[in-house]
Amino acid sequence: MRSSVRLAAWVVVWSVGVTGMSGTAMVSAQTPPVPSCSRPTRPPPSPTTPPSQVIDCSWLAVDAATKTATFQLIAGLTGLNGALNFNGFRDGGLTLTVPLGWTVVMHFKNNDGVLPHSAEVIPDAKPLPLGPVDPAFERAFTVKLMQGLQAREEDDLRFVANRMGSFLIFCAVPGHGAAGMWIRMAVSDTVSRPGLSATPAERS
Repeated sequence: MRSSVRLAAWVVVWSVGVTGMSGTAMVSAQTPPVPSCSRPTRPPPSPTTPPSQVIDCSWLAVDAATKTATFQLIAGLTGLNGALNFNGFRDGGLTLTVPLGWTVVMHFKNNDGVLPHSAEVIPDAKPLPLGPVDPAFERAFTVKLMQGLQAREEDDLRFVANRMGSFLIFCAVPGHGAAGMWIRMAVSDTVSRPGLSATPAERS
């Protein structure tokens, strides 16, 4: 009789344990996957991407239905290069890649509390200009190109990336771009989705 009671108790304990394990497995299976771009990404160190620089996924929003890439372009985000930087990058250290034919919207904001800044998309050419030049795309520039927008001022650039090639997102306030305040933009017919990446050292 005692043996039967012990056997029944053991069966009950074993059943509860199996049920608990199954329940745990079911909960784990229902846990949603973590988005691949859920947090800022840090590019590998190189001469143009110091360890302190981070690419924030939230800077770029993609609408595949309308083929629109929306980029938060922030002047003087950090103190790097005396705040002469875009999104914390200088001298071409960041590249925005856009598929050919997509609409590009750049929400420009001056985060620098001291200096005015502006932005325009220009052809990739050396030497760098000392001030404003003709933009590479129609309407690919902010207002007050020469004077620059003051601290916390904003403006939008909206244009169609209708030609392939390598371009610069350049601060046109005299002397700023030449001092390193520029990043890269590439328009390609071989990519299907816009992206942000640290520029390889040999390309910066």
